[in-house]
Amino acid sequence: MSAAPKRLVVGISGASGAVLGLRLLEALKGSEVETHVIVSPAGRRTLQEEADATIEHVRALATCLYPHGDIGAALASGSFRTIGMVIAPCSIRTAAEISTGITASLLSRAADVTLKERRRLVLMVRETPLHTGHLRMLTALSEAGAIIAPPVPAFYARPGTVDDIVRHNVGRVLDLFDIDVGWASRWRETTRPIAQAEEPESE
Repeated sequence: MSAAPKRLVVGISGASGAVLGLRLLEALKGSEVETHVIVSPAGRRTLQEEADATIEHVRALATCLYPHGDIGAALASGSFRTIGMVIAPCSIRTAAEISTGITASLLSRAADVTLKERRRLVLMVRETPLHTGHLRMLTALSEAGAIIAPPVPAFYARPGTVDDIVRHNVGRVLDLFDIDVGWASRWRETTRPIAQAEEPESE
């Protein structure tokens, strides 16, 4: 029996941070990992407004790009084997659809399938501040098995550019799928010297 393909489903929704999805696809381009991608209509707009990127940019990076409204696509079935799914970035609207089981699009259906098949679902939720309703909804998603992974800067890595922050976040998310692209800064594995705390003087 041949080994199953290493497939990762990637969603790009309309939250700010479209570059997260683009960089993730760039990281996996040419690797052994197939990327099966869904972009929401709002995600297309955000790609254009934030990154000057079109859907054709995504198509060139993806193994396969699916129409957002194609609920009959392979990704809509649990029989399509994957290692999981990441939504980068994940809007509150998309998270809310997933948490309530309202699968009105291929994006939310694929996420629902990932949960029901007990595969890893990682949501790079982009929203702040969060009100109580958001927090309760994210708690429900976590209880259902999703991993909530907001993109936050790791200041210990001393990022010099925004892209440093983006790459680190993408690297850490891919860590959750046991994929190491060399982008995540590892605490205490950095080549930069780390200042040692001074010992307090004894009285």
